[in-house]
Amino acid sequence: MFEFPRWTNRIRNWVGLGLGLGLLYVTVVLTFGFSPQATDVGYMPVQPLPYSHALHAGKLGLDCRYCHTSVETAANANVPPTQTCINCHTNILPESAKLVKVRESAATGSPVPWVRIHDLPDYVYFNHSAHVRRGVGCATCHGRIDKMEVVYQEKPLSMSWCLECHRAPEKFIRPKEEVTNMAWEPVEPQEVLGARLVQQYNLKPSTDCSTCHR
Repeated sequence: MFEFPRWTNRIRNWVGLGLGLGLLYVTVVLTFGFSPQATDVGYMPVQPLPYSHALHAGKLGLDCRYCHTSVETAANANVPPTQTCINCHTNILPESAKLVKVRESAATGSPVPWVRIHDLPDYVYFNHSAHVRRGVGCATCHGRIDKMEVVYQEKPLSMSWCLECHRAPEKFIRPKEEVTNMAWEPVEPQEVLGARLVQQYNLKPSTDCSTCHR
């Protein structure tokens, strides 16, 4: 009877070890890949000073475009300059301790080091104005900012999440005049309204790789 050499036992051990490590690797990758740490859902960095969107955008009803002036005209949504804050706070709570860094920034010309929250990878091209000007509401991507005392990332901003909208824009599109209205709700079924707006705005979102990966 033929017998395998004793050294072949090592192959069995190595194969078993390799399969075990491979299974562990796949488990870790899948677990991490779908976790909030990978998608940044819930990301809430500490900002250099307290700014309440719930107060400014919610209670006071400040339009998103007052601070983020480039959302309709540029690929990137701008972080507001200090002068935007000073426009109001020269007269409103000008001596507040919460605004020390704003006053220092205005005096020195050095910008407040705000931490960007919604930040896509460098290999992704995203044109902010192209979406805003075609009926994609601020809340669709950012959530109800007007209810956030401290802003955090609510949506995954993943490729599959973006493609969901590109493949079926009628589920998300709203009238252009309601883009910055955080509380907007359709008065008719969303897909009925959306289908009409998609045709009216002549929307044909691309799902080609080169659209976002250039």
